Amino acid sequence: MTGSPDLGVETHGHVTLLEIRRPPLNFFDLALIRQIADALDVLDKDMECRAVVLASQGKAFCAGANFNRPAGFAGDAASGDGTTGDLYREAVRIFSNKKPVVAAVHGAAIGGGLGLAVSADFRVTCPEARFAANFTRLGFHPGFGLTVTLPELIGRNNAELMFYTSRRVTGEEAHRMGLANVLVPQDQVRAEAFKLAQEIAENAPLGLMSTRATLRAGLAERVRKQTDHELAEQTWLRQTEDHKEGIKATEERRVPNFKGR
Repeated sequence: MTGSPDLGVETHGHVTLLEIRRPPLNFFDLALIRQIADALDVLDKDMECRAVVLASQGKAFCAGANFNRPAGFAGDAASGDGTTGDLYREAVRIFSNKKPVVAAVHGAAIGGGLGLAVSADFRVTCPEARFAANFTRLGFHPGFGLTVTLPELIGRNNAELMFYTSRRVTGEEAHRMGLANVLVPQDQVRAEAFKLAQEIAENAPLGLMSTRATLRAGLAERVRKQTDHELAEQTWLRQTEDHKEGIKATEERRVPNFKGR
């Protein structure tokens, strides 16, 4: 399988690297999420691949969705271009893959970028990384299925804390709350992710896929239903003054002045 300018693909024995190549912040759009889903579909049929490492070039792991945002803007702000629903449909495909995925989160995972990191089975991170579900700071509703995946991963109350505060969680905090499985120095994140993926790949591929299918049974369908709800909430919130103020305040790096309308 060959990659693209935006998504590198490398084979290392029974482990395949998928590398997002949109530095420095690695914003995603419909095309990139579709490329990741397509690559995972191909790897599902390749019995030589037993585990996947998802990593990124640049400063951030993924700073969220790129809907014609200003340069340097981090977080999820959906536009009215009608692509959000299509993007979420492609995201559901990512949750439908059959091979274990280890995310190498060496930098920020913000908004939908957090959703992408959480789609993986495991996350290897470092103290410098930042995890944020910053939707409410934008006057917006969480997306990418996070309202189902994040509570299942770190517990309802920890997820509520992240959603309601929009705070940036450090790598150490993420490790403590179970958002990350392994914490290492930043320059060791990718190597440690490969180490974990290779440990997984030493196991029988059919038994591995069977066990994973049992443990993740119904996940993609839960994400599909939840993204339908998330999109409906995002659609009306997108029209509010608070959403516009949230975006403007983030661009200007100031505290938002929300009005509740």
